[in-house]
Amino acid sequence: MSNISELYGSMVFNEHTMQERLPSATYKSLLKTIRDGEPLDLEVANVVAHAMKEWAIEKGATHYTHWFQPLSGITSEKHDSFLDPCPDGRAIMSFSGKELIQGEPDASSFPSGGLRATFEARGYTAWDPTSYAFIKDEVLCIPTAFCSYTGEALDKKTPLLRSMSAVEDQANRVLALFGEPHQRVTTTVGSEQEYFLISEKDYAARQDLILTGRTLFGYPPCKGQELEEHYFGAIRPTVNEFMKTLDDELWALGVSAKTKHNEVAPAQHELAPIYTNVNRAVDENLLTMEKMRLLASRYGLVCLQHEKPFEGINGSGKHNNWSVSAGKTNLLDPGDTPMDNLRFLVFLTGVIQAVDDYQELLRMSVASAGNDHRLGANEAPPAIVSIFLGDELDAIVEALITGQEGAYNNVEKVAMDLGVAVLPNFLKDNTDRNRTSPFAFTGNKFEFRMPGSSLNLSDCNMILNTAMAKSLKEFADALEGKSGQEFEAAAIEYIRESLIKHQRIIFNGNGYSQEWEEEAAKRGLANKKTTADSLPCFIEKKSIELFEAFEVLSEAEIKSRYEVKLEKYNKTLNIEARVMKRMARRTFLPAINEYAASLAATITAIKAVSPDAPLAHQEAQLKRLLSGIDEAAGHLEALDETHHRVRDIENEQEKASAYAEEVIPLMQKLRHAIDGLERLTDRAHWPVPTYNDILFYT
Repeated sequence: MSNISELYGSMVFNEHTMQERLPSATYKSLLKTIRDGEPLDLEVANVVAHAMKEWAIEKGATHYTHWFQPLSGITSEKHDSFLDPCPDGRAIMSFSGKELIQGEPDASSFPSGGLRATFEARGYTAWDPTSYAFIKDEVLCIPTAFCSYTGEALDKKTPLLRSMSAVEDQANRVLALFGEPHQRVTTTVGSEQEYFLISEKDYAARQDLILTGRTLFGYPPCKGQELEEHYFGAIRPTVNEFMKTLDDELWALGVSAKTKHNEVAPAQHELAPIYTNVNRAVDENLLTMEKMRLLASRYGLVCLQHEKPFEGINGSGKHNNWSVSAGKTNLLDPGDTPMDNLRFLVFLTGVIQAVDDYQELLRMSVASAGNDHRLGANEAPPAIVSIFLGDELDAIVEALITGQEGAYNNVEKVAMDLGVAVLPNFLKDNTDRNRTSPFAFTGNKFEFRMPGSSLNLSDCNMILNTAMAKSLKEFADALEGKSGQEFEAAAIEYIRESLIKHQRIIFNGNGYSQEWEEEAAKRGLANKKTTADSLPCFIEKKSIELFEAFEVLSEAEIKSRYEVKLEKYNKTLNIEARVMKRMARRTFLPAINEYAASLAATITAIKAVSPDAPLAHQEAQLKRLLSGIDEAAGHLEALDETHHRVRDIENEQEKASAYAEEVIPLMQKLRHAIDGLERLTDRAHWPVPTYNDILFYT
C-alpha cells in the first residue's frame, strides 16, 4: 500500500478507532481505565465489545481470541467464532462484554512450575485494555493476562503490569518532592530485534536446525564476517522483499517498525521500532517475532531467532532500550546541564543502585541455553553486569563522589567539522557508545544489551522496574518532609552516599578484556557464566523480599518461575543431546565411513593397476579419516553414557548443573571431532549443507 499513513494502525482498535466507534461517555470511561487504571464497568465493556466486533467484522475477522503470554515465553491463542446460532436455523454474529473481559483456557498444559496440576485445568484470561486489540489472520486478538483458578499469575504480562504500577507509585512520590503534580509515569522500551534468514531448502536438510533452532555441527565458513562487508551492506533482493512485506504487516498492526539493516554476520539482519510503554513494547515485539517467522516462507526463507544458530560468527541479541517517562518528559534526559538537573541525578542514581543491588537478577532474567553461547563470546556483553555512563556522566559522578561538584566544568557541545566545505557541521553527543557494556547509557536511556534474540522481554523489564521502584522508594522515604534548600542539600548528600556505595557497578572500558573479568572479581561483581549458575538467585531471600514488597510476585509465583526456567533449560539440553547423538550415528558417521571406504577402494584400485604409484597422500588422508572416526565414536559413546545418567537426576537444579558442567563439554568435543572431519570429507559425500552453503545463498 502506497499510503503508509492510511495503512498504519488500520488493523488496531486504537484510541483513534475507539473515538470514532464508541459513544462519547463510553470512550471517556475507557480512557480512564487505560490511562488512570480505573476499574472497567461491565456496561461499558458491553458497548466496547459490540463496537469492537462490528469493526473487526468489517475488517474481515470471523473469530476472536484472548492473546496471552504463558510461562513458555511465546504467545498463545484459542480462536472462538463470533457465530451464534438462532433457533430458526439462522445465525447472528455476537460478542459480549463478558467475552471481551474474561476467557477460560485450559491451564493444565502450560508450564506452571507446580502451581497447577494436570487435573487442575481451570485458568482465566483477563483483558488488558492498556494494550490495544488488533486483527491478525482474520482473528480479533485481545491482549490478556493469564492466571490460575486460585489467582496466581501464570503469564509474563501480569508481573510486568504490577512492576509498572510499582515504579509509577514510587516515581510520583519522588516527583512530588520536586513540586510536580501526580501524573502518569511509565517505563518505555524500544527493542532491537536481530535474526537470521536462510534458505528453506538448506533448513529442511538440517535436522539440528529444525529440532533445536541451531546447528549442532558445522565447520566455520571459508569467509565469515572478517571483511566486515555485510554490516549495513546492500540488502539481498529477496530479503528486501521480505522486509517490505514485514513492514507493511507490522505497520497495519500499529508496530512502529523504523529501522532495518544487515547485521554483522552473513545472513543476519535487524529490525528496530520506535519506543513505547513497556507493556505494549513487549506485545509488539512478540508480534514482530511471529510475523518474521510466518512471512519468511513466502520468499523461500526461514527466520532463525535462536541466539547462536551458527558457531564462529556473531549470534543474535535483542537490545532493550529502557527509560522512565512522566507524561511527555523523559526523566533520564540529562538536559543541557546535567550537573544542575537534580531530578535527573536522582533518577540516574536510582538506576545505578537498582542495577548494582540486583545485578544477579538481571543476569538471571536473560539466562537461557541459547544465550549462554552468546554472552561473553566477544560479540555480546560478558556475563558480568556493569553500567557504562560515558565521559560526561562519569565525570559528574566522580565530582559528586569526591564532593567537588563545584569544580566540575560542564562539557560544552562540540561541533564536528569534517574538513569538507560542502559537508554540514553537527554537534557531538555527550556520550559515545560502548558495545561491550551490558547496560549502557546512550544519551537519554539505558540500552540493556544482554537479552537474547528469542527472549520475551517481560522478565528483564519486570526486574528493572521493580528494582527501580525500590531505589525511588528509599529516596522518598529518606527525604519526604524536607523542602527548599534543605531538600536540595539532603538530595545531593543522598546521591553522593549512594554513588559511593554503588560505584563498583560503573565501568566504561572494554568489557571483553580478561583484565575486566579480573577487575570485576576484585570489585565483588557476580560472573554467572551459565544458566545453571544464574537461576538460583531468583529464589534467594533478597529476591523474594523485593518482589513481595512491591506485590509484583508472591513467593509461590517466584518459585514456580524458577522451576519453569530450570525445566526449560534441562529439556532444551536433553533435546540437543538427543539430536546430536542421532545425527552423529545416523547422518555423519555413516557418510564419513562411506567416503573412507570409497577412498580405500580408490587406493586399492590404483595399486592393482600401478603397484609403484605414489599414494602417500591418499593413504595419509585415509589414516586421518579413520583416526577422526574413532575419535568421534569415542566422544559419542562418552556423551551417550553421561547424558543418560544426567537426565535421570531427579533434582532439577542438580540436573541443570550436570548438563552445564558435564554434558555440554562432551557435546563440544563431539562437535569438534565431526567438524574436523567435514574438512577432510569429499563434498559429494557430506550429508548436509555446510556453513558455506547456508550463509551465502543467492
